[in-house]
Amino acid sequence: MTRPASESKHTVLVTGASGGIGRAISLAFAAAGWSVGVHFHRNKAAAEDTLTQVVAAGGAGALYEADIRESHAVQQMVGASCRQVPVPSVFICNAGIGGSHLLLRQHEEDWAAVLATNLTGTFHCLRAMAPPLLARGGGSIVVIGSHAGFHGSTGQAAYAASKAGLIGLVYTAAQEWGAGNVRVNLLLPGWQKTGLTTGIMPEDDNWNGHALGRPPSREEVAKTVVHLAQLNDVSGQVWNCDSRTL
Repeated sequence: MTRPASESKHTVLVTGASGGIGRAISLAFAAAGWSVGVHFHRNKAAAEDTLTQVVAAGGAGALYEADIRESHAVQQMVGASCRQVPVPSVFICNAGIGGSHLLLRQHEEDWAAVLATNLTGTFHCLRAMAPPLLARGGGSIVVIGSHAGFHGSTGQAAYAASKAGLIGLVYTAAQEWGAGNVRVNLLLPGWQKTGLTTGIMPEDDNWNGHALGRPPSREEVAKTVVHLAQLNDVSGQVWNCDSRTL
C-alpha cells in the first residue's frame, strides 16, 4: 500500500528512475522519508518496481511518464508533480542514454539521438523545473554528468560531447537562478554497472587512474546526491564521486 505523499515532509522528482543509478537515488531519498516522483519513458514495469521498492524503503511516491526529448511532455510531467503535496523542492536530472561508436564510424542519427536525450532533454527539464522552485523561494536541482564530459572516452564521442555540454548548462543555470535561491549542481557518479556501461566498463582489476583502485559504490553515490541536494549554500559546483582527478 502506497503511503500518501501528504505524510512526507519533502518531495523529489527523479528522471530516469526506472533502473540503475536513478533507482538507487530514488531509494536513498525514500530511506530518508521523502516522497519520490519516479520518472520513466518506456519501461513502465521497471518504474513500477522502483516505486514498490521506494514504498518498502519507507517513502511514498508516484509514477510519471515522459519523453524528455519533447518539451511539452516534460512540462506536463513537472506540472503534474507540482500538484502533489508537498510540492517538489528537489529535482534530479538523471535520464540519459549511451552509445558506442568510434568518431569516424558515428552515424549522424545516433549522434542526434544521444544529444537530443542527454543534453537537450536536460535543457527541457531545467527549463520546466526552475519556475516552480523560483516561485516557492528556492530549491535544488542536481544533474547527473560523467567523467567522460571532462576527458572524453574512446568510442563514446556522442556521449562525451553530450555530457560536456551539461557542464556549461549547469554553470549557466546556477548563475542565472542563484538570486532566486535555486541551486544547480553537477554530480559525476563514476563507473556504475548499468545498461549504459554493458561491454565498456573496465574489468575488476583495471582501474588505472583511480587513486583507490576501485569505482564508487552505487549506494554511496546515491547518498551523496541526497546530501548535495539539501546543501543550502552550494551551487554551480561539480562533485566527483570517484577517486580520479578532473
